[in-house]
Amino acid sequence: MVGLIRMLLPSKPRRYARIGLYKGPLVAWQGTSVRTVSRVATLGLGGLFIAAARPAELGEGIKMVLHVPGGEVRARAMVRSSHPGKGMGVEFTSMRPEDRARLHQLVRQLLSDLTASVN
Repeated sequence: MVGLIRMLLPSKPRRYARIGLYKGPLVAWQGTSVRTVSRVATLGLGGLFIAAARPAELGEGIKMVLHVPGGEVRARAMVRSSHPGKGMGVEFTSMRPEDRARLHQLVRQLLSDLTASVN
């Protein structure tokens, strides 16, 4: 699923670790005026950076479905940063417990893979 992963060092204090992904999983997302499929560039338990040429606007709420091994993760999120031509940073605002469990399992697996590749 992921060709290359790396741990990102935060430029500011963050609640959750972020993992940079090369060819990350696909995410289908829908804002008020856009509905598309993009790749996840950065993943964390608190949110994602979605690579998108036409990202949603800052402050916009989006719905998303993230395709992960073993199923999918459905969530709602708020756009916290938007960079036309690059993508957007989103913070999860709601997610069912079973979706949160699948996301947590994915992050745990990626961190384990990262640790194994360093050692």
